[in-house]
Amino acid sequence: MNTYQEKEQRIRDLQAMLSCTTSPIGDWKISKCMECQLLGLESPYDVNELHTQRQAVRDEINAIQEELATLKEEIE
Repeated sequence: MNTYQEKEQRIRDLQAMLSCTTSPIGDWKISKCMECQLLGLESPYDVNELHTQRQAVRDEINAIQEELATLKEEIE
């Protein structure tokens, strides 16, 4: 990941992983877990594992955003 644009694209890709309805860590799984919890049903997914995976993606997004901020400062 060398260029600024590649880093921006990586952030968009990671954000899509969090929100996409076909992603194995998408928001839809969180919604399904919450729905089951509200209904007193067993969660269809391992919420702890799902959280861990989603947090890793958010951490990567934050790290890339920091890299972009540093690059932007160097350019200006």
